[in-house]
Amino acid sequence: MRRIFFLSLALVVLSLCIPWLAVHFQPEEPPPAETSTAFLHDDQTLLTVLRDGETVSVTMAEWLPGVLAAEMPASFEPEALRAQAIAARTYIADRAAHRTDKHPDADICSDSTCCCAWAPEEALREKWGGDADRNLARIRAAVADTDGQYLVYDGAPIRAVFHSSSAGATEDSAALWGGALPYLVSVSSPETADDVPNYVSSAEVSADDFRATLLEAYPDCVLPEDASGWLGETVRDESGRVSTQEIGSLTLTGAQVRSLFSLRSAAFTAAYADGVFHFTVTGYGHGVGMSQYGANVMAKAGSSYADILAHYYPGATLVEAA
Repeated sequence: MRRIFFLSLALVVLSLCIPWLAVHFQPEEPPPAETSTAFLHDDQTLLTVLRDGETVSVTMAEWLPGVLAAEMPASFEPEALRAQAIAARTYIADRAAHRTDKHPDADICSDSTCCCAWAPEEALREKWGGDADRNLARIRAAVADTDGQYLVYDGAPIRAVFHSSSAGATEDSAALWGGALPYLVSVSSPETADDVPNYVSSAEVSADDFRATLLEAYPDCVLPEDASGWLGETVRDESGRVSTQEIGSLTLTGAQVRSLFSLRSAAFTAAYADGVFHFTVTGYGHGVGMSQYGANVMAKAGSSYADILAHYYPGATLVEAA
């Protein structure tokens, strides 16, 4: 009888504990963005921008929608657009803190080859036609929904670079620019040819044009007489991109070859046949930081903008203006 009594007592105690356990030991939700007084909301953040050769003062709220609209398709998933809005806002803040010698009197410019692209509303309306109101609403919502949110490392805005699409993995900043940044390391990227227009592209360069282009940039390069012997060893890094490519007496980086022959990325293969050099290229852009098409694929699969940013900028912290 005593054994039955104690067993019954144990069941009663357990039944009383289960609700308490359910309340106090639920799985943790992803943490919200940390609040920081070091950052301001977009309408309070003043920028000096170089636009069409003129330096003007604007707020982040006025400038950022034009950047987002120029840098990412408005048709992308809302969470991808939000991730891009935060990346672009952070990138602008970093550029403002480290002004380039190209425009020392401006925080940022509208030249995509220098800073990041920007488009005025009138140009966007002309481009989008009947979809303009819907697209502008999506862009403005992504900016407003992430108002004042930044990615930081050691308390400062990160260099939140981004690119169009990757070939299975992003590039490590150290491999491309020589400076290692802990939040710009190679990570997987999920986009494929099913997700990205012109994901695999090709380029053909005649042997004569190949020689002329190469020698114009590197006049000391020595090439064998037979063009079939111009290409030497190809070395790839962990992301699958070309790390180095031997061409004649030179050893160039993949980025140098990409620039030389206007390839869409450094994830390429090169071959020679019948007087023509054939390049097959995967992805588009320098490959460092967030892949925009990869972000869109993640968003379609249910990832939040915080998930996307944490994946592509590992170690960075998402903060929000107080």
